[in-house]
Amino acid sequence: MTVTEYANQAGDIFVLSDSFIRIKELIDDESSTIDDISDVIIIDPALTGTILKLANSAFFNYPGKIDTVSKAVLVLGITEVYNLVITYFTAQAFKALSIEQDYLDYLDYFWGKSVDCALLIKFLGCRLNIPNGERLFILGMLHNLGELIVKQISPDKIIESKNSKNVDNSFLPWDIQRNVLGFTYGECAAELLKRWHLPYNIVAPIRNQDEDNFELINTETQLLYIAKRIMIYQKSSQFNDQGELVEQLQLSSLGISDDILRMASDYCDSERLSILSVLNPTSINIY
Repeated sequence: MTVTEYANQAGDIFVLSDSFIRIKELIDDESSTIDDISDVIIIDPALTGTILKLANSAFFNYPGKIDTVSKAVLVLGITEVYNLVITYFTAQAFKALSIEQDYLDYLDYFWGKSVDCALLIKFLGCRLNIPNGERLFILGMLHNLGELIVKQISPDKIIESKNSKNVDNSFLPWDIQRNVLGFTYGECAAELLKRWHLPYNIVAPIRNQDEDNFELINTETQLLYIAKRIMIYQKSSQFNDQGELVEQLQLSSLGISDDILRMASDYCDSERLSILSVLNPTSINIY
C-alpha cells in the first residue's frame, strides 16, 4: 500500500465531526465574528469544557479568569483556539475507534509522547522568538498521527518497524519506517491532514519533519525535527547519546544551547500533566 492509500483508508475511519467542519468554515470566512465561532463551539459541551480548562491552565498563564468561549477566543486569539479545536477533535477521532484495553494503553502512551513533543517545540519557539509560534504546539501534537493510522490498518507493520533495522543497519525510526512501509509516519500523517483540509503551514512541516538538510526546510520544520528527536531521546533507552538523533551543528544553527534544551525539558516536565489531564486524562497513569 502507498502512503496515499493508507491516508484514504484512514480518512474513511477517522472522521472529524460536523462541528469541526463548521468551525473551520467560520474561521476561514473573514466576515465571521468571534460570537459566530463561539456559538458553534458551545454547542459541544465537551469541547467547550476542554477549551476553557486549557485557557485557564498554567500553559497559557493568563492572569485573569476565562469563563466564556468568546473571551477565550478574544484573549487567546482565533488561531490559538482553532489549534485547540484541532487537537481536541483529532484526539476524539482516534480515541473512539476501539475500547480494547491494549489499544487504549497504546493511545495513552502515544498521546503522552505527542504532548511532550508539543511542549518542547512550543518552548523552543517562544525562546527563539519564532513568528506565528502559536502553530508550533499543534505541530507537536499531530506530528506522529501516521503511526496510529498504520496501527489501525496494518498493526503487524508497527511491530516490524519496532523490531527491525533498515538496509544500512540504521536503528533510526524514520529510516526503518521507510524500509518497512515505503514512507514515514510523518508523511502518512501529512496525507491525512491534507485530506482533512488543514492549512498547508501545518501539513508541510509534518510531512518534512525527517528532512535533515536544514537548507531545504523552514524554521518551524527545523524545530519540529529537533523537538521530536529530543522527545525520542528522553523517552527511549535505545539511544545512549543525544547526538545519535540530532547533530550539534543543527542545534547551533538555530541558537539552541544545552542550557536551552535543559530548560525545555524542565518546562515539559512541569506542564505535561496539566495538558494530559485535559486532553487525555488516562495518560496520567503512565507517569
